[in-house]
Amino acid sequence: MWRLIESSAKMNCPAEARLLLPAMVATRTGFAHLEQALVSNLVHEKVRHVLADLGTQARYAIDILVRNLFERTADVGFLATDADLCRFVAGLDDDRDAARQRLSDYRDKYTVYDEILLLDLEGRVLVQADPATPVTYSRDPLLQQTLDANGYVETFRATDLRPGKSRALVYSHRMLHPDTGEPAGVLCLCFNFEQEMGAIFAAYRDPSHRANMLLLDAQDHVISSADPLWIPAGVRVPTNADGQPQLLMFGGREYLVRTFSSAGYQGYPGPAGWKAQLMIPVDLAFRANGGQSLADVEPALMQGLLSHAQAFSPSLHELMSSVTRTTRTIERIVWNGKVTSAANDQVSGDGSHSGGINKLNTVLDQITETGERSDALFSHSIQDLYQTVLASSISEAELTSQLLVDMLDRNLYERANDCRWWALSAQLRRGLAQPSDQQTRAIAEVLAYINSLYTVYARLFVYDRGGRIIASTGGDDIVGQYISGDTLGRVAALRSELDHYPEAFGPSAFYGGDATYIYHAAIRHPEQSATVVGGIGIVFDSRPELLNMLHSGVAGRANMRAYFVTPQGQVLSSTDAACAPGDVLKLGAGLLEQANAAAAGNGASVSRIMQHDGQYVIAACTRATGYREFRAVDGVEQPVLAVLLQAFGPVRNELPAQAAVRIERLRDTGPDFAIFYAGRTLMALRATQIQEAVPFAKVQRTTSAGHPARLGMLDVPLSGGRKHFVWVFDLALLATGKPGAITDNSQVMLAHCGQSIIGLLVDDLHSVQQFDSADMTDSPFSGGETGLAPRLIKANQGNVLIQEIDIERLFARLRG
Repeated sequence: MWRLIESSAKMNCPAEARLLLPAMVATRTGFAHLEQALVSNLVHEKVRHVLADLGTQARYAIDILVRNLFERTADVGFLATDADLCRFVAGLDDDRDAARQRLSDYRDKYTVYDEILLLDLEGRVLVQADPATPVTYSRDPLLQQTLDANGYVETFRATDLRPGKSRALVYSHRMLHPDTGEPAGVLCLCFNFEQEMGAIFAAYRDPSHRANMLLLDAQDHVISSADPLWIPAGVRVPTNADGQPQLLMFGGREYLVRTFSSAGYQGYPGPAGWKAQLMIPVDLAFRANGGQSLADVEPALMQGLLSHAQAFSPSLHELMSSVTRTTRTIERIVWNGKVTSAANDQVSGDGSHSGGINKLNTVLDQITETGERSDALFSHSIQDLYQTVLASSISEAELTSQLLVDMLDRNLYERANDCRWWALSAQLRRGLAQPSDQQTRAIAEVLAYINSLYTVYARLFVYDRGGRIIASTGGDDIVGQYISGDTLGRVAALRSELDHYPEAFGPSAFYGGDATYIYHAAIRHPEQSATVVGGIGIVFDSRPELLNMLHSGVAGRANMRAYFVTPQGQVLSSTDAACAPGDVLKLGAGLLEQANAAAAGNGASVSRIMQHDGQYVIAACTRATGYREFRAVDGVEQPVLAVLLQAFGPVRNELPAQAAVRIERLRDTGPDFAIFYAGRTLMALRATQIQEAVPFAKVQRTTSAGHPARLGMLDVPLSGGRKHFVWVFDLALLATGKPGAITDNSQVMLAHCGQSIIGLLVDDLHSVQQFDSADMTDSPFSGGETGLAPRLIKANQGNVLIQEIDIERLFARLRG
């Protein structure tokens, strides 16, 4: 279209269009460059979106796995000191059935293990929890390695401890003789690795299965694959740890890839070199429709959020600004062209324009129409790209909120297991059944050892049948105090060793008055299991631990805040310094209610673009739905939701954009008037009184000394390369008494009266139209002899009034 317009101008009005043709060529070239930039940005944003999604899934998968394995390192250290099992391994107790039952009880509570074995110093298997895969003897070198180590040993490979399996993840720890303190045997906890990886893959893999999720070793070989028929275990794959937008080849197919290692947890780094990876074929990577979640967003809300595009997508903001500048240039070219044609017009006797001028005006109209179509095309495409950016943020926020509740449930699952298992400790049961000072000291030693392994607890305490605390870690300040009667009654009423009682999250004197979770289990008589002799309470160190979870989700993103809240919005923990535990997080749009409803269905996240706390935000919310048997029974655990708020900038309270006034073309006779906006009002000057319009950005700002309406100077080129400086004045201030607002659309019109030229700041340019005396009327608001607009132009059958500025009065006022 631009080439067609150029050709038409050259053929039909070459003389009149000679000044326009260079600008038209420049405009066409500019749009071609913008098209290239648009495509480049489209590719960049789409690739960034895909890599961000892949990276989020990979990072969360490895973090979840490492946090899970950290708990295993503590478990094996504690179980290796179990008094009954140590006596059995040392040969002081030969009740094999009782030992097997104890291992089975442990596995019933920690369902992440598929096998538990006790071995003597020679590698003979003394007892195992799973009789379906019998093992009598092991020659695995991990046994000697374990006997030589002071702590746990982590082994992942094929082992004769797990016959029939190609590999096993085993946590082993030496067991000491109760009397001599010498090594007496080895405990092996076999983690159900395949089951756990299957759960992680199911939770964090792309549900459309366009991408494959992998666990890799230090040499980039696949340990485990979400789809082994696609990418099997054992093969080596290309990795992309730094997230570069590059295509990587594997198996004759090009992939986008994202790889993440773990930063570790509580000092535990995870198995050496392990990392999670997502791989998606490039031909499948861009098929998802990311704009559906934005379909219901109110246009005003979307526009307000997009007004902050410079903050969240600078490249697209610059592209949109370039399109706007090009569009403004086209409008100014047309406006200047019509002003110039009016100044050079040779009017015939009947007042009609000459043929050349009419043809030029036709070309100018074509430029206007094509410019509007080009602007609409680019604007629509860029709006779609902005929505791609926002959709990526929404997707990331939803996935992060899912991760946080999953992380919380997995953590609290361990807490529920710990209290139930430790309640079975022989030392605790005997100490409460046969109380004495010596037994009390023994109980305190057991608690101290446990707490040294399980660093997520602020304190552990044991209380007797009357609720009196007899031993505690973290100081003796609570020893002698009593737990509440309600808690004691609930613990005493627990029906079996598989049951526990969690106190609702809230302030506790056992946690310095701060809010936390406290889990309880009943301690039963060693010989009469139906008799409750007391209980154990474990105080979760919620302040740092919950924050650690939230910060791992936020991952250092400055504009993202994360919260754990109750269904009523009461805050349990928050990365927002202004929102402390116990405060109520007030969210609009029924977000918490919808998240609760979603949890009753498929547990999906809900998200919104909304206003919150004076900011435009993306909000995502997910309710915890449980992990394994945790939360399997309603009413035991307190419901929790994770909320993510990503802020994009303050809510705009600016005046709404001025709607464009369309002036109907009435006649082809009479003088031409240059129409513009000043002070948000339509005004006009005779076109013959205007030289041209230029962007306000060219003005050299100065102080207003000498005249309150003076804004600066403008460099006006003259013939022969000479320069002439003119003063620029605020027309709105001169005409209405109120200063005009300077925006990206502001223009400066060069107006002349005789030989004098000045620049006039106006809000925007409108058009050039013809009016005659029939369209004129005296203004009732002219302000007398000194008013700058003594006449009004009646357009659109008098429905639109335009103030005509009297150029001579304007210059007279400035001279005065």
